[in-house]
Amino acid sequence: MITTPYGEISAENYQRAEKIKLLICDVDGVFSDGRIYLGNQGEELKAFHTKDGFGIKAVLTLGLDVAIITGRQSKIVENRMKVLGVTHIFQGQEDKLSVYQSLLAALKLNAQEVAYIGDDVVDLPVIEACGLGIAVNDAHPLVLQSADLITRTKGGFGAVREICDLFLQSRQQLNNTQGKSE
Repeated sequence: MITTPYGEISAENYQRAEKIKLLICDVDGVFSDGRIYLGNQGEELKAFHTKDGFGIKAVLTLGLDVAIITGRQSKIVENRMKVLGVTHIFQGQEDKLSVYQSLLAALKLNAQEVAYIGDDVVDLPVIEACGLGIAVNDAHPLVLQSADLITRTKGGFGAVREICDLFLQSRQQLNNTQGKSE
């Protein structure tokens, strides 16, 4: 077992984390708590945690690539990801596995170099196909059963940061993030 700031993980998952070159994230239920606020005028609001934003920026500075694949289409998500520096943004995707496969081909990566974090059954095909399949703590039970790793943090409350910190630690860079801000 390897000790992280969030608790212990298996040596096998730690070794998998060391090999990751691309982190792919779902959005609703992962970057957000899954709730969508709708106003009377049709406006849509989502809350994003700054801890997750800090983590994404930190792993991008390491040279890891980050992508999102989400089933919904939202200008809010596009704006948030662009601010964080995420360039691979795939919204309105019902078939996440096809997008995953295309992304791997475009970036010339193999499955063992990819981690995916999700929360619901639509994420299962990618969680099962990649090198490190991750479920947020409050994911659907079927996702929790299939994931290689389960965060201790809930979606929307720093789960993405927890995984980013794992990547930083596996590269001996966790303590080198001072001075960076979200």
